[in-house]
Amino acid sequence: MSSNRQDAWSQDEDVLLAEVVLRHIREGGTQLQAFEEVGRKLSRTSAACGFRWNSFVRKQYKSGIELAKKQRKQSKKDSPIGKVNEDKQELPKQVESSPEHEAPEVFSMGSMINYLQKAEEAVRNGEKVRNENTQLHGQISFLKEKLQEVEGELKEYEAKYNLLEEDHKSLLAIFEKARKMALLQGNEDKVKFQMDKNGNLQRLNK
Repeated sequence: MSSNRQDAWSQDEDVLLAEVVLRHIREGGTQLQAFEEVGRKLSRTSAACGFRWNSFVRKQYKSGIELAKKQRKQSKKDSPIGKVNEDKQELPKQVESSPEHEAPEVFSMGSMINYLQKAEEAVRNGEKVRNENTQLHGQISFLKEKLQEVEGELKEYEAKYNLLEEDHKSLLAIFEKARKMALLQGNEDKVKFQMDKNGNLQRLNK
């Protein structure tokens, strides 16, 4: 028995796959049976045939699929059993033509691969979010420490400013006192002052 092939699909193989699948649809078979038949002829797995059909070939034969379904339905009506069952309740057309109710496609490798890819992407996104959260927490802690440092420096500057403001007020008071004393001694030619140890001005006698 030949080993399963891994090479790319040729146009002839795609045509063979389409012919077998359409024949199975017309004759009331399943797509899984068609995939197994093609797999034996082409030395490929039925899963590979199913994946190729669902991912590429099926899109090229939409009109052929609809025609095969009509032929299958007509052949059932023409058969003796089909004529007896004609009076029975039929499934709604939208259910019959719905992709979910065609020959089993739960075996679709394409859907399985798509699901696994989405799951892997969700895991990667979750890890990315967790890493970003960790980085943000670190940045927040760093900013909190810097804020505390800035607040401490601000308090020191406020204390220095208050001290300077008090010194400024004291100096203004000294100047004002000197001005008043000078006005009181306005008739004298020259008035001398000296500052005592407490910062007060005293008039010196000539």
